[in-house]
Amino acid sequence: MATADQIKSLIKAHNDNDNERFRTVVLQIAAYEAKLNHQTFARELKKLAEKSGNVKTNILHFNQTQSNPMLTMSVPSCKLEDLIVSDEIHDRIIRILNEYKNRNKLKSYGMINRRKILIEGKPGTGKTFTASIIASETGLPLYTVQMDKLVTKFMGETSAKLRQIFDSVENSTGVYFFDEFDAIGADRNLDNEVGEMRRILNSFLQFIEEDSSESIIIAATNNQKLLDKALFRRFDDVLHYTMPTKNEVKQLYRYKLSVYQSSFIPSTKLIEESIVLSHAEIIRVCDDAIKGSILDGEKITESKLLSLVNERLTVYSGKEA
Repeated sequence: MATADQIKSLIKAHNDNDNERFRTVVLQIAAYEAKLNHQTFARELKKLAEKSGNVKTNILHFNQTQSNPMLTMSVPSCKLEDLIVSDEIHDRIIRILNEYKNRNKLKSYGMINRRKILIEGKPGTGKTFTASIIASETGLPLYTVQMDKLVTKFMGETSAKLRQIFDSVENSTGVYFFDEFDAIGADRNLDNEVGEMRRILNSFLQFIEEDSSESIIIAATNNQKLLDKALFRRFDDVLHYTMPTKNEVKQLYRYKLSVYQSSFIPSTKLIEESIVLSHAEIIRVCDDAIKGSILDGEKITESKLLSLVNERLTVYSGKEA
């Protein structure tokens, strides 16, 4: 069932003759219905959205938006239960989702829900996946900022493009994801920072400070030490992602392999060998094991998994050399 905000957005898009926004809202509703297992209705809505935009669209397919080529739009269908992180991070994500769900109630008391989030952590620890989950759980489309199209060498052009992005944030409600955020958020006091990059950061600080939209803004970085300190007070929440603990490694193996081979239980040795790998790398190990099992017609064994883990470790040792 469409929310009141979505119905208003549909009417406004119709009145403005804005097919792009109309299609986006229809896809939001389709994604929500799909989550409720109303698959037939979701497919019908998807077909209607395709007709309104005159393009083929898949609920999980990334596509460049017509109104802003610096953004790609998708409608993720992943769930919070698919994310394996610490209890603290899990609870804080629930808080973000709960505040969004009850944003109108908060607004009636003069409060604003958390909607500007900074995620910091090593590659492969779940930052991008978290943005997808927040989009899916809120029923909003995910807009990913294309940094290679945003940052240019021409003076003043990047700041102008940033303004276009924040115009989209205001006009098309969604989850806006700035990956590799240090490309524009680097500390202005670093010796190698040129004047233009400082102007870009100043522009971002101004835009995010002034933003009062219904959208959720998520920025992700692999190294928070590179970020300017002025950024942190502009975000409502900062999530620090770490490499998986032993318990999380165990959960990852069970999560990925239980559907394919329910009898497999990761041993202490396998967990200890895998502790240096990121969440994403452990998922890749599991995927490779499943593919090998399918092609060879054999069960997944601990020795096979240990061999795949060692393959990943060899990549690291090669880099160190």
